[in-house]
Amino acid sequence: MESFVGCSLSYSDRFTLLILRPILAVSFVLSLLVLGWFLAWKLLLVHVPLVQEIFGLKKKPSLPKPSNRHRFTRFYNTLTPNHNDNSNLSG
Repeated sequence: MESFVGCSLSYSDRFTLLILRPILAVSFVLSLLVLGWFLAWKLLLVHVPLVQEIFGLKKKPSLPKPSNRHRFTRFYNTLTPNHNDNSNLSG
């Protein structure tokens, strides 16, 4: 019978299998988590007011909205008061 010599691992194979591969796997997963957090932070979380308040980020100063910013207000402001009174009398 032939003896199977290939079942014993060398020290470098044991080091790779038991120490190096788990370290590489954990570092890969952590790097994916850090990359995902960085992208979420830059794209979404910076704009959330609650996150801005917690981390003390600068808020953008809000400008007051003009009173005539919508087209409906412009339309109703251009109507004459006499036209509104005549429509109420005829209806």
